[in-house]
Amino acid sequence: MSSSEDSALEALVVLGDPVRRGLYRHVTATPGEVGRDAAAEAAGISRSLAAFHLDKLVEAGLLEVCFRRLSGRSGPGAGRPSKMYRRAEGEHAVSVPPRSYDTVSRLLAEVVERAGLDADLQAAARAAGESEGGAPGGETDPVEALRARGYEPYRDGEKVRLNNCPFHALADQFPALVCGMNLAGIEGLLAGLPAGDDWNAEMDPLPHGCCVSLRAAREV
Repeated sequence: MSSSEDSALEALVVLGDPVRRGLYRHVTATPGEVGRDAAAEAAGISRSLAAFHLDKLVEAGLLEVCFRRLSGRSGPGAGRPSKMYRRAEGEHAVSVPPRSYDTVSRLLAEVVERAGLDADLQAAARAAGESEGGAPGGETDPVEALRARGYEPYRDGEKVRLNNCPFHALADQFPALVCGMNLAGIEGLLAGLPAGDDWNAEMDPLPHGCCVSLRAAREV
């Protein structure tokens, strides 16, 4: 078994603990970084226990750490920076027996980009999104429909932003291709949903998260 498979299995083992799963979900669903106090309150546990489990998630490569002064002050008397947690950039995937879908995805993306088939890819993504949006028995609310497809939507004023990109690894290598496909797919999904006309999708990238945001149509 390769080291990457070992690390993926170790990550799954770490998430086997229900407290750690809850902490991981809270951190990854929260825009920005999360401190120990906020994580402990969300999980209903003590700060010391939250710190223990959060650091185990860091050791497994599921979360990463940064330090920030919550007071916003700097210099003498500002206090020590607080330890903050956020989703790690890396991804963990395991299958038995092993599969290499990521390799195929990269090859297909490279061929599409070299051939200049961006418009064809976007048309296919839009059609697939519209078909999914109109599928019987699926989510009808746009926000919940996006959540069901691996996005993590959250309110940011008048917008709905997406805290993660389901295509992150591929988007890093082919940003224009994948982000264009992503926008087209979300536009198609909205077009297929009963309440989709109430929203517009637009390219609105942030340093972390998805490149697309949603805005109520009446506000555009």
